[in-house]
Amino acid sequence: MTGYHRKHAIRVLRQRASKIPGNKRHSLRYGGDVREALVVLWEASERLCSKRLRPLIPVLLPALERHGRLELDAALRGKLLTMSPATMDRLLAEVRVVSRGGQRRRAGMSSAVRRSVPVRTFGDWNGPPPGYVEVDFVAHSGTSSSGSFVQTMVLTDIATGGLNAFRSARATAAM
Repeated sequence: MTGYHRKHAIRVLRQRASKIPGNKRHSLRYGGDVREALVVLWEASERLCSKRLRPLIPVLLPALERHGRLELDAALRGKLLTMSPATMDRLLAEVRVVSRGGQRRRAGMSSAVRRSVPVRTFGDWNGPPPGYVEVDFVAHSGTSSSGSFVQTMVLTDIATGGLNAFRSARATAAM
């Protein structure tokens, strides 16, 4: 008669009458103090994405405290060290919009490429030996690859973080 499936009807009938939906009190785990400390860490890391910021927090916290930029108690430190990248994104969402002057990031032409290229964080490398490198090529040509433009090759040693950048000017004949 109700249109409920058998199991759903059993669940409805077993519910206590004292339960009132929507009367839950959500506890706020991360307050304004956590957000302020996270913003300091985010700014100190030159506004890294949360996936890359997360593994850096154990390194950044002692450095910022040592130089007097941040003072944290044990509870606040524990919250920052156990926070997930998704929670960091949620807490930093408003700050990011304000830092861009109220504008959201435009999707642009490279959004499909951005979605298809995985972001590797510092924890994903599993301690490679020195000499293991990653190479990135960038053509500074705007929306068209015709005409003169500059190409950059960045060679990064993953273990040491050393960078080598090479630039070459490229002129192509007009077709």
